[in-house]
Amino acid sequence: MIRQVEKQDKEAWCALDRHLPEPEFDDKVRRGQGYVCVEADKIIGVLRYNLFWDNTPFCTMLLIDPAYRRQGYGKLLMDHWEQDMKSRGYGMLMTSTQVDEEAQHFYRKLGYKDCGGFVVDVPGYEQPMEMIMIKAV
Repeated sequence: MIRQVEKQDKEAWCALDRHLPEPEFDDKVRRGQGYVCVEADKIIGVLRYNLFWDNTPFCTMLLIDPAYRRQGYGKLLMDHWEQDMKSRGYGMLMTSTQVDEEAQHFYRKLGYKDCGGFVVDVPGYEQPMEMIMIKAV
């Protein structure tokens, strides 16, 4: 089952998503910009997004519990998000991943295409190139 994130999901969400500061979790709940995937009453996956340029949905994080990966849950979350965004009138979606991560292959299988990227080389924040991907819905 996939549903909107709720305040009572905080502990389970934060166990999976260690990148989201606590005040931002509360904001995702308030804005309805997150989903949880529940299996046998356990949150096994999360997806959060924001609006790039304040008008284009951008999936900022998709995480599945390692014990449940490669079983279709990530695709289910993405499909749910894509349909929700399409029903709200959005025609294009965005996401990103680092070039050294396997997620790029997952997103391509879902129809996302590479459209650019950027390198973060600020001391203390360095990371491999971030690849931006887009998809029409």
